[in-house]
Amino acid sequence: MSEAKVMINELLVDIFNRILAIESEELKQGGVKLSMNEVHVLEAVQVVAEPSMTFIAAKLGITVGSLTTAVNTLVQKGYVTRYRFPEDRRKVLIKLEDKALEVLDIHREYHEKMIDAIFEDLKVDEDLVLVQSLSKVASYFKK
Repeated sequence: MSEAKVMINELLVDIFNRILAIESEELKQGGVKLSMNEVHVLEAVQVVAEPSMTFIAAKLGITVGSLTTAVNTLVQKGYVTRYRFPEDRRKVLIKLEDKALEVLDIHREYHEKMIDAIFEDLKVDEDLVLVQSLSKVASYFKK
């Protein structure tokens, strides 16, 4: 592997791991006792147009079986409930409970602080090349 590829790999892995570690610590300080995967499931439930298992799994890029395991845990912990779609009883939808919304508020605040700090420290709004590069990296990982 070329030196540039090694460096990009190391940077991406380091950034990803540091963001997750800081995010996890921030949530713990906020009293959240969920894993980052569980928080990201809650976030996906909140943002999908229809909170069905199929759409949530697609949003997260995981199988419905993997999502079922996570949702079972979140149901047991009281963060979500399952219910049947009235027009098609075969379809299972997920509803966030109030305590899930509290977790998502803490999670959103962390992301806002992180982005504000990046803008302040790196002057991202002045660096069009950085924004375009990050956009390309994000597009690549969505494939």
